[in-house]
Amino acid sequence: MRKGLEDLKALGARTVDVSLPNSKYGIAVYYLVATAEASSNLARFDGVHYGHRTPDEAGLVELYSRSRAEGFGAEVKRRIMLGTYALSSGYYDAYYLKAQKVRALLRRDFDKAFEACDVIVGPTSPTPAFKVGEKADDPLAMYLSDIFTITANLATIPGLSMPCGFTQSGLPVGMQLLGRPFDEVRMLRTAAAYQARTAHHAQRPPV
Repeated sequence: MRKGLEDLKALGARTVDVSLPNSKYGIAVYYLVATAEASSNLARFDGVHYGHRTPDEAGLVELYSRSRAEGFGAEVKRRIMLGTYALSSGYYDAYYLKAQKVRALLRRDFDKAFEACDVIVGPTSPTPAFKVGEKADDPLAMYLSDIFTITANLATIPGLSMPCGFTQSGLPVGMQLLGRPFDEVRMLRTAAAYQARTAHHAQRPPV
């Protein structure tokens, strides 16, 4: 990441430090809002109107329950359950509504940061790439891998990730660019200039 910043400086960029104080709540907010939306949107997949329909139906209730059990994977089911809980009576205000309020604070943080800069540069993930399936049994660790990217979704700003090098062991590292709302052009031009100077995008890690 430091080398990536030096390359951007060599292209004429001037770096300034910015603060996003509410980004530490990003994971909690995202997985409340996203799971609530998943629960709401996937409620229509009942095996009758939408989605997979079980061949072993035995009554309407069994048709619904078996179709949804067979048609959704473990992660989808997990998100539906979390979202349904967050939207349930007695928990809506405590979880979903509060998450939306913090989401507004996140957007305010980005608006203030963009008063000092044109593009925000940061890492794509907190760790280098991990082996395929290495964390499949640890959904919390998988969720935490999103900590730097989900804030763009919450703040409704454009973002992209691009290669910026490799660790000493050959694992790829990603650099993330975030732009102002509806200012994709400036962000893409920054990425294009960086990619023209480096060859990371043409290299492949050892398999």
